[in-house]
Amino acid sequence: MWSQREVMSHALQRRRALVALQQPQRALSENGPCDADPLLVRAALHHGEPSDEDCPVCGGERLTNLNYTFGSQLGQFSGRIKSSEELAEMQDQFGEFTVRVVEVCPDCFWNHLMLTYKLGDGRKRRAPRHQETVEDIYG
Repeated sequence: MWSQREVMSHALQRRRALVALQQPQRALSENGPCDADPLLVRAALHHGEPSDEDCPVCGGERLTNLNYTFGSQLGQFSGRIKSSEELAEMQDQFGEFTVRVVEVCPDCFWNHLMLTYKLGDGRKRRAPRHQETVEDIYG
């Protein structure tokens, strides 16, 4: 994407988490790396994009990437999951927003933040007006 900037890879933390999994005393901790929230796994199954790699923990082929978007210019749509195609369109529509890429394995519940970066054309814009959503109608 042409406007991608301030890229931060979390590969070193990922590697450290995978090494910790190989140490039995650490692998059994409460907040281990294979403790994905069921809602995160459900989002990965329905909204994620397949990864080119297999799961580093269980070797499963269903490793998925989720692109979460955050930013004040997104208004009520901040915090939503977007596809790569949607991100390409959004970078022309918004001045600046952050994308966080999370990898999730629905088989073993592995999850890790992979990448953080900013997109947008750099122009200051107001957040869009609140648009009525299904949640507004049905509560």
